[in-house]
Amino acid sequence: MLPKIKIIYMGSAGFAVPALEAIYEAGYEIAAVVTQPDRARGRGGRVQTTPVGLYAEKAGLPLLKPEQIKDNEEFAETLKEAAPDLIVVAAYGKLLPKLLLEIPPLGCINIHASLLPEYRGAAPVQREILDGKSETGVTLMYVSEELDAGDIIESSKVDATGMNAGELTDVLAKLGAELLLKELPLIAEGTAPREPQDAAKATYAEKIDKSEGCLRFERTAEEFVRRVRAMTPAPGAYLMKDGERIGVTCARVLDPSEAGFEDCEEAAPGTVLSVSAKGIAVRAGDGVVLIEAIKMPGRKAMPVREYLKGNAFEAKNL
Repeated sequence: MLPKIKIIYMGSAGFAVPALEAIYEAGYEIAAVVTQPDRARGRGGRVQTTPVGLYAEKAGLPLLKPEQIKDNEEFAETLKEAAPDLIVVAAYGKLLPKLLLEIPPLGCINIHASLLPEYRGAAPVQREILDGKSETGVTLMYVSEELDAGDIIESSKVDATGMNAGELTDVLAKLGAELLLKELPLIAEGTAPREPQDAAKATYAEKIDKSEGCLRFERTAEEFVRRVRAMTPAPGAYLMKDGERIGVTCARVLDPSEAGFEDCEEAAPGTVLSVSAKGIAVRAGDGVVLIEAIKMPGRKAMPVREYLKGNAFEAKNL
């Protein structure tokens, strides 16, 4: 039997949708959903609501889109009038001020896409991939005034090997939803674990800048591939060729001996070794990378084999 608690859900990005969907379909009472305001998003700059906002509208849930939550007494009063027992936060995009943290008697909890205290901050998934982490997970925690520093309720781990940021985010979002459903009864009873974080082990995952998507063949082959994975689908990994920006959406490390490039050690990083339906083989800092999918200017991303059916890729160096 579900505990009779009233929840306010605060989230914006797609990562936050599965958890909202899970508690809604489980039958929990959702007093309101809070998300970021509608803004120009994506190509073309069309004004859109957030993924969480879209789900709330579809489900017929009360939806609030405050421009700001800090020093916003009117918004705080609205939440107080809703009388939530608990506030659940996931990828909302702003720190909750003390005024809001004090509203629900059961506190505020957050679903974070890392194994805290590692990778606190805005871009844990992408930073984990860039750093070569093979294992990551989600953490359910109590929210504190300091960024991602609250007591840990529980965490779940997952193997991140080979996934790009979009794929890993989807996996972690589902894992977070499962973790939330599992722990909600204990949170409602006030018996959920509270394990303080070890601040000495904390790391910070700062927001990704678009410029970080720039690929350089001077890096090792593994670093090159990790950067492609970390920047896919957004903000995108790319190469500059003849003044044009070529997106790279899939790449892998090649074993030179198995691929027939045993003699490529003398080639400079960025030298194109072959172009075929398998992909574009390029010399990297310590080996060979195979670019398997690209996005040419003004076109959608596609496998190299598809691009080559009607186009030539002529390059000696990248």
